[in-house]
Amino acid sequence: MVRGKIIIIVAPSGSGKSTLIKRLKEEFRQLHWSVSFTTRKQREGEVDGKHYFFISEEEFLKKKAQGDFIEWAKVHENYYGTSKGFVATKVDNGFSLLFDLDVQGTDSMKNEFGDEAKAIYIAPPNLEELESRLRGRGTDSEDVINVRLDNAKKEILRKDDYDFCVVNDDLDKAYSELRRTVASILEG
Repeated sequence: MVRGKIIIIVAPSGSGKSTLIKRLKEEFRQLHWSVSFTTRKQREGEVDGKHYFFISEEEFLKKKAQGDFIEWAKVHENYYGTSKGFVATKVDNGFSLLFDLDVQGTDSMKNEFGDEAKAIYIAPPNLEELESRLRGRGTDSEDVINVRLDNAKKEILRKDDYDFCVVNDDLDKAYSELRRTVASILEG
């Protein structure tokens, strides 16, 4: 059986990553979304095993201590983690997985899977445009925007560390480049 592919999308907040991923998922039906474990409470409409694997903090910490996670993080008092077993089972059975990770999570995936994991960095055209997008959302406080911008400055320095880089200066043009890149990975 042919192994599945591992495709990671990594980008700073405000780069258009979520919009591009949504389009990828609509077009590339053969890509499976990587389902993470979380201690966050299940929300209305979420399905365990589809959106997340919802577990207790005690269960999460036990899995973490056993080395079950490729990468994990604590965000807003909740834990999130990518299971080694989930990824290995899917890829071993020929399923290609799509990930939305930060730079630390991407580094962990690359450490675990090496060149088998293909990381595509989505770059904003520049910091000014990124700031404009973050402010234009109207969803974050000034403090949150500043934290996101500080993180983005550090993350942008890493853009050449990944397998591919797509600059999102025009959404349709960026998607066209991203879809060509994903198609070539899936065919390779």
